Amino acid sequence: MDRSSRVCLGVIVGAKGLKGEVRIKSFTEDPADVGAYGPVAMGDGRKFDVTVAGGGKEGVVIAKLSGVADRTQAEALKGAELFVARTALPAPKDGEFYHADLIGAVVTLTSGEVLGTVSGLHNFGGGDMMEVGEGHASVLIPLTAEVIAAFDVTAGRVVVHPLPGLLGGETDTDDAHGRETDGMDG
Repeated sequence: MDRSSRVCLGVIVGAKGLKGEVRIKSFTEDPADVGAYGPVAMGDGRKFDVTVAGGGKEGVVIAKLSGVADRTQAEALKGAELFVARTALPAPKDGEFYHADLIGAVVTLTSGEVLGTVSGLHNFGGGDMMEVGEGHASVLIPLTAEVIAAFDVTAGRVVVHPLPGLLGGETDTDDAHGRETDGMDG
């Protein structure tokens, strides 16, 4: 698997106040660490020092970026991803990995059937989800011990248990018309 030489630490989700502060959705374990690994770079090559000023809701921090002096400049950065060199980050501990290491990994079922490749990782509030495939043909798979049979980050491979309903398969029904039930009798 081709590992990127840089890792996305967060994305700017909006402006805060009038003095150029931004709200950053942090992807670091401790959200305040989005500024702890040195200057961040954007896709267009611009670099900024990040000074975290406070926390917000669900992994969002308030920060000041060097050179951003007012709300107009801050608003213009909305949607920008913030990257650091992989070498600036500590090595993952045994059994851990960076989410970026899964992008492009081949996902198979325990039967060996190939589902596709990991195109993204998301957390909508209920835990980490791995997106396999692209666009309308993608499927979200929870990153839980019940679903994930094996990870081999070095080889770029993930093996998934095909739990009922996970891939749009069969669900519990209560009659011949296929109406879904909650799986409980009565």
